[in-house]
Amino acid sequence: MPAGPDHATLGDMSAALAVAARALLDLALPVACAGCGEPATTLCSACGAALRGAPRVAWPDPAPPDLPTPYAVAPYADVVRALIVAHKERGARPLAAPLGAALACSVDAAVAALAGGAGPAGRPVALVPMPSRRAALRARGHDPTLVMARRAARALRRRGRQVLVCPVLRLRPGVGDQAGLDAGARRANLAGAVLLVRAGPRLLQGATVLLVDDVITTGSSLAAAAATLRASGADVPAAAVVAATQRHVGAPALCGPARWD
Repeated sequence: MPAGPDHATLGDMSAALAVAARALLDLALPVACAGCGEPATTLCSACGAALRGAPRVAWPDPAPPDLPTPYAVAPYADVVRALIVAHKERGARPLAAPLGAALACSVDAAVAALAGGAGPAGRPVALVPMPSRRAALRARGHDPTLVMARRAARALRRRGRQVLVCPVLRLRPGVGDQAGLDAGARRANLAGAVLLVRAGPRLLQGATVLLVDDVITTGSSLAAAAATLRASGADVPAAAVVAATQRHVGAPALCGPARWD
């Protein structure tokens, strides 16, 4: 008798059906802003403005020792939180463009700060997206962080930056969901869990590496990823995200017209 489908295949089929169901629901319902819910395009101009704050250094308190200097453009609250959750968990893929533009501003501020100090000195900047668990990627039907990184890189190239996207990190099987864990539990969950793909050192050779993600909370994930990359010889001076939880503080950086508190 032919073998039945394995659990992985069934999981992929379920994820595909969930994505298709979300797409049909989007067609059936009126378009509403993902930030405020008012009838509009996917993102109204007022909510879009929340993603255009001045990026600033966003250290968590306390900060993990391996954490590269993190930059964010907005607090992870209210409209910004709604937009990130809609893109990541509810498949609102058109939000990749404004979220990618916000991420590009964080990256630009980080690169500008490096240029004012030691600086990349003409080296390319490699954006390394934070990896997600395979189960989460199957459920979402896409990799939201990778998509944002590619959008950000496209915007930065238009500004003359030499930028490439290198998805060279993965998580070992069995890593638990970080949601709801405190800083200590997050560090324990990620101990030895962020792995570099075999081609990683070659792809990153000669580049200044910036880790990118949608949100920074305790900084444990970014610190674990930075430690893995540095163990391979990579230079990882900074990280760039869209938003930071309210415990983060710092002075405004060099990009964007507005301030956020």
